[in-house]
Amino acid sequence: MNKSQLIDAVATKSGLTKADTEKTYKAIVEAISEEMGKGEQITLIGFGTFLVRDRKARTGRNPRTGEPLKIAASKVPAFRAGKALKDAVN
Repeated sequence: MNKSQLIDAVATKSGLTKADTEKTYKAIVEAISEEMGKGEQITLIGFGTFLVRDRKARTGRNPRTGEPLKIAASKVPAFRAGKALKDAVN
């Protein structure tokens, strides 16, 4: 399912117009991105938690030359599924 298919499905289920649903989608994605950019986590009960994890600096290897190289520490977005979502999938 891609973005437009998701918007169509949500518009059908909610009874909202596709334009209103798309505005809502954009607002939700923007709000989640802003909060995660601040290092905050977002918990949607029954669905899951969006969080930021710290990845430590490490030594990697250049696949072409085989030479070791340093990979800097970074922050990565993560998602931890909630129980209801896990149950729905299984």
